[in-house]
Amino acid sequence: QVQLVESGGGLVQTGGSLRLSCVASGRTRTSYSMGWFRQAPGEEREFVAVITWSGGEFTYYVDSVKGRFTISRDNAKNTVYLQMNSLSPEDTAVYYCAGRRALGIFTMARDYDYWGQGTQVTVSS
Repeated sequence: QVQLVESGGGLVQTGGSLRLSCVASGRTRTSYSMGWFRQAPGEEREFVAVITWSGGEFTYYVDSVKGRFTISRDNAKNTVYLQMNSLSPEDTAVYYCAGRRALGIFTMARDYDYWGQGTQVTVSS
């Protein structure tokens, strides 16, 4: 089993930045793909970003965050990060970290095996 714990959420003004962290514990392996999702009130859970490894590190983002968000990982710390810049009220949501026991670009929530509890991000206008 793998446990994921997110942190770093909070309240920020429009144009501000936050960095989310997701620490993995348990049977962690580098051969995992790690993703970030978000869910706003009344909305479905939405893919945000994924990081994976296949002879090199690959990342993929939803169009709405490209150029503003950056996903990265520190394998030595079993931690995945989501650096979020130029935040807008539309980014307000609970952000979830997810892990998949396979390598690849996975953008569907059902593709993931493990989930964190979520961290709230609120962007004020």
